[in-house]
Amino acid sequence: MTSVAQPSVADCVRANLQTYLDDLDGGVANNMYAMVISVVEKPLLEVVMQHVGHNQSKASQCLGINRNTLRKKLLEHGLIE
Repeated sequence: MTSVAQPSVADCVRANLQTYLDDLDGGVANNMYAMVISVVEKPLLEVVMQHVGHNQSKASQCLGINRNTLRKKLLEHGLIE
């Protein structure tokens, strides 16, 4: 049985960004950095929080960020109240 290599996260991001820019059809892209960070950050937080059983201390350690920073990001993305 031959295994097929899965694309890396970077490959997926690259391909989707190229599609986004192509879809602009010559239009100007604005605020792409914030858009990409927001789009990637929320699912990252969701997956990590699920993985650690919603333990913020474990999640902050897993992500390599301060717990207060994690809490701020969870609030920004509406993942906690």
